[in-house]
Amino acid sequence: VPLVESGGGLVQPGGSLRLSCEASGSIFSRYTMGWYRQAPGKQRELVAYITLDGSTNYADSVKGRFTISRDNAKNTVYLQMNSLKPEDTAVYYCNAPFIWGQGIQVTVSS
Repeated sequence: VPLVESGGGLVQPGGSLRLSCEASGSIFSRYTMGWYRQAPGKQRELVAYITLDGSTNYADSVKGRFTISRDNAKNTVYLQMNSLKPEDTAVYYCNAPFIWGQGIQVTVSS
């Protein structure tokens, strides 16, 4: 499995979670990595991405709350999610070009 996500779960509004995505070295060292999400009944949307040189980009809905980062020594990309809202509830997917992780559930609810 080229991309393996972890770190999802249930959290109260205002709480935090950190998602991790471990990639094979051949993928991680070559590509921009990203996180997408898909809520029930909605299309999959880009949350954030990070390029090989560390440049980042975020969806407007998560700017200032989420941070994407990459650890080149561990072939891992992270998504730190703070100040979570119920509308952040979705299945989150790690992505490299043409490659998807299996998805991990994040539920924000009291």
